[in-house]
Amino acid sequence: MSNDDLKSGAAKSVADGVDIRAKVRDMTLAAIRDHRFDFSGMREVMSQMADGITIGAEKHGTEMRQALSQAFAGLDEAFTKSAHATQLALSELTSKTKEFNETELKATLENLKTMEKDLLGSMAKAAERTGGQVKKEMQELAAHATRTGTDTGAAVAKIMGEFSSRVATTAGESTAASFDAARKMSERFAQVASGFLAGMSEALAHKDTPKK
Repeated sequence: MSNDDLKSGAAKSVADGVDIRAKVRDMTLAAIRDHRFDFSGMREVMSQMADGITIGAEKHGTEMRQALSQAFAGLDEAFTKSAHATQLALSELTSKTKEFNETELKATLENLKTMEKDLLGSMAKAAERTGGQVKKEMQELAAHATRTGTDTGAAVAKIMGEFSSRVATTAGESTAASFDAARKMSERFAQVASGFLAGMSEALAHKDTPKK
């Protein structure tokens, strides 16, 4: 899915006003899987989805706040699921030390710890790129989420607490190689995490399917 497709899809999901949270969540999860758990790619997904959400919200008039809130909840849920998939992948890979070394673990945690900040930043930047009531509502939504925290942030904090103690935290150990590794995730991690995320997505789809 191209960036333009992602943005227009998000805009349509919000503009239609039906199951906004689920549609935004599912579209975001699909885009994350397409980017194969590349954290730079995730930030691009955040940006395109946030821009699309603002475009779609403009069609809601007096119900704009509710539409934005539902859309953000879907976005937050998708990245919470991504954090959980990361946790499961790390648990599996770190139990097999030959497949995932300390440098890769550090790199993953380094990228993961900014996920909530990146998400909120994407919403704030999207607000700056629009205007009128959408801008005001989006800014208030981002500010509220910053004060109260997000489910994504809570999930990331739990993972950091679990895995940070497994790696050395001495600043002197940071090298050019480790910073480069932080930008390039291992193929093995992407494969395992994507598999877990696909399973979560299927479970959500099954849950959302009306029972006959």
